Amino acid sequence: MTTAWRPKLAMFAPEEPERIVAEACRVLERVGVLVENAEGARLLEAAGAAVKGGRHMLPERLVREALGSAPDRVVLHDVHGEPACDLGGDRVHFDPGSAAIHVLDEATQRRRQATTRDVIRLARLVDLLPNYAAQSTALLPADVPSEVGDRYRLYLALRHGGKPVVTGTFRKDGFAPMRDMLSAVRGGDEALAAKPLAVFDCCPSPPLKWSDLTCQSLLDCARAGIPAELVSMPLTGATSPVSLRGAVVQHCAESLSGIVLHQLARPGAPIVYGGAPSAFDMRHGTTPMGAAETMMICVGYAQVGKHLGLPTHGYLALSDAKGPDYQAGLESGTGAVLAALAGINLVSGPGILDYILTQSLEKLVLDHEACAMALRVARGMAQRGDDAAELIAELVQRGEFLSHEHTRRHWREELSVPSAVIDRLTYGDWEAAGARTALDRARAEVERLLAREPEPHLPAEAAAALRRIMTGEARRFGMDELPDASPDR
Repeated sequence: MTTAWRPKLAMFAPEEPERIVAEACRVLERVGVLVENAEGARLLEAAGAAVKGGRHMLPERLVREALGSAPDRVVLHDVHGEPACDLGGDRVHFDPGSAAIHVLDEATQRRRQATTRDVIRLARLVDLLPNYAAQSTALLPADVPSEVGDRYRLYLALRHGGKPVVTGTFRKDGFAPMRDMLSAVRGGDEALAAKPLAVFDCCPSPPLKWSDLTCQSLLDCARAGIPAELVSMPLTGATSPVSLRGAVVQHCAESLSGIVLHQLARPGAPIVYGGAPSAFDMRHGTTPMGAAETMMICVGYAQVGKHLGLPTHGYLALSDAKGPDYQAGLESGTGAVLAALAGINLVSGPGILDYILTQSLEKLVLDHEACAMALRVARGMAQRGDDAAELIAELVQRGEFLSHEHTRRHWREELSVPSAVIDRLTYGDWEAAGARTALDRARAEVERLLAREPEPHLPAEAAAALRRIMTGEARRFGMDELPDASPDR
């Protein structure tokens, strides 16, 4: 018999999340929310929201009804239709941080604009790293018109990766072709709703505003049955209260307003309680995602989300450093462990540097090891059936431990084995092996993995359908050929 107790991390006393929800409801009743989308405004008014000074005041009744219809679990499936991310409870999954506009060049270790080649390499790499349960549209390539950037990065992710995708729209006309791509892979709209292949980030603007674009994305996701992921972004002292708890209250109010809009569009539609808050550095005017206070807000709002019975998401396991150095490891590793101990269901951030502006393939490989360590810590310590006193007595009498049946039976469950990226050699062996740094080892691992012959993930018919959709979108904006020259296979 094997038993284990899972360690858990919380920022608030057990009774505090409900107090935060009550305060957030008072904010929505007294301050309200600015909704710039006409359809969203009509939904709120038809449901009984009053309008004062152009803002919609949401009664607590609306909030509680929306929470009552929102599901407590979202399951994302891979391109083959197999479950890949079971978002709910304390189950933890990692995916790369998304929407970076730069990549850290492998040769110069300086950032540059991302290209189609970079996006393909990242998608392939994520597919080969098992501790990433999902991929994301992590890079925005600069070699296509900006008008098609949202759908092109999804196209590349689906063509070159097999895992579910965390994505989002940049334009109101982006959702339809992106839905069509997902539907082409899954085999129809109903099949896509039954086995979601992607989750769409939907971001309110702090404080307490839904833009025309982000509200429309929220409504479109609900009606298509594609999971939406709320990404509230309070910025302490700049766009939210400077107190961490106050930022969590504002995050809750913004997220609850999104849940109301979403559930009014389609009750029971899947939604994830997420975010990307940040402490504000008053000295430099920057948004440090690797700050301890940022991580505390994330863990705190995730506790509120769990109290509400919703799947949770957070931006952690990332860094503000400019390269994969000590700071990057400190901030990313700390965030990964805190996220895993908090039981955050979907953790976005690995690979990210420079305030979510830059992705690094080398850091993505290094962060993969941090995620492995975090997941191991979160599993806790198990009793492996035997009475410890009797076992130790037997082992001491025997005089050695390595060949004992208990050791051979359980060591792989107890002791994780890192990849070659992590150095556990003696100093002499390390020198003999070339005295390579962590960055050296990560660079070699990236090239080793990407040297493999890529395997086609999609049937030829689905791949051809994707290309037709994407080519049509590109031609709308003056682009005759796609930079992605992969065959339709």
